[in-house]
Amino acid sequence: MLNGFQNASKIPELRRRVLFTLAMLAVYRFGVHVPTPGIDRQALAAYFEQVKGTIFGLFNLFSGGALEQFSVFSLGIMPYISASIILQLLTVVFPYIERLSKEGEAGRRKITQYTRYGTVVLSIIQGLMISFGLEGTRGPGGAAIVLDPGWGFRLMTVITLTSGTAFIMWLGEQITERGIGNGISLIIFAGIVAGLPSAVTTTFQFIREGELGVLVALFLLVFTVVIVGVIIFMERGQRRIPVQYAKRVVGRKMYGGQSSHLPLKINTAGVIPPIFASSILIFPATVAQFAPNPWVQSISGMLSPGQWLHDLVYVVLIIFFAYFYTAVVFNPVDVAENMKKFGGYIPGIRPGQKTAEFIDRVLSRITLGGALYISVVALLPTILIGQFNVPFYFGGTALLIVVGVALDTVAQMETHLITRNYEGFMKRGRLRGRRG
Repeated sequence: MLNGFQNASKIPELRRRVLFTLAMLAVYRFGVHVPTPGIDRQALAAYFEQVKGTIFGLFNLFSGGALEQFSVFSLGIMPYISASIILQLLTVVFPYIERLSKEGEAGRRKITQYTRYGTVVLSIIQGLMISFGLEGTRGPGGAAIVLDPGWGFRLMTVITLTSGTAFIMWLGEQITERGIGNGISLIIFAGIVAGLPSAVTTTFQFIREGELGVLVALFLLVFTVVIVGVIIFMERGQRRIPVQYAKRVVGRKMYGGQSSHLPLKINTAGVIPPIFASSILIFPATVAQFAPNPWVQSISGMLSPGQWLHDLVYVVLIIFFAYFYTAVVFNPVDVAENMKKFGGYIPGIRPGQKTAEFIDRVLSRITLGGALYISVVALLPTILIGQFNVPFYFGGTALLIVVGVALDTVAQMETHLITRNYEGFMKRGRLRGRRG
């Protein structure tokens, strides 16, 4: 693997792409620290210390700490992700969007355009809601967070946050087109990894003060390495269904007759299930911040992290969203029809409807395994904090995102190296699940 990175510097095009990606990520991290006017940042920072377990804490994680500082990038890339997910879900409801998704590059450009419009609309709505919320919120000492409330502050906040999200969206598209890896995913990756140095510093401080034992710290380090290995293994895991193509004679040439396979990923839904499940579970805690009702407070307490009801509902929601999102992004009927159109069939299975039913049955089985694997990784923070008394947050969902994005980026670098006959990745550190 290290040889592969050394060879990457020998390819001018790949070197330019890597440097361009790093430069764009540096611009993003710089924008995270550019504050929005009209805010008492000390009062806001003190307020965020109280809402770490709510939906604001989740948004703050994916924005790389920008929401906590209320910078121009406070909304982060979440409006773009939400718009993308909404459009994917609408493909099931609206035949027009489904036709666009099947029209190749032209259709994808049209869907991307709709996604941009949706991002701007969601950013305006969220920016307006945040401005109203901040005007009615005070810090722990009663200090006002907004210095000069009113429509001037609201309009300035909406324009600033919407422009920041649009700029981040542009950065992500530029990285995807001219850099290496998926730009949107890398921006989320950079936001999460940015908190790693402070977490390491805090850990060493706990060790020096005696709050965390050395053996426990070593156990956590080894445990993290093992979990990362498990995530890599599962993310690369596939169920390969053999596919045989019949021979066809076109003119004087004979086509087909070769054997192939249909790869079905164990975790087709990616990190979408834990993100959706977390958003729903922390909603009661968010409501409890603004509604001091005893009934609401009771529900928020039962669904707080560490409670058995929280863990049970969390696992159920992850399994539900894993099946739901897999059904949205993967259609066995379309796969069976395309296979039949090109003369392909699964040995022992009749082409057409029987093939679709067989693929759906196999996909349902492996999706259950993928959902359970995501649940275990996502629940690790609760287990570590509750059972081992770990004094810092170990993000299972964040770890899934970081490892997944790193794998995809390295795989794209591997593709560039293979194209130019550099075998640095292939000799020793070749990723499983890819074919040279």
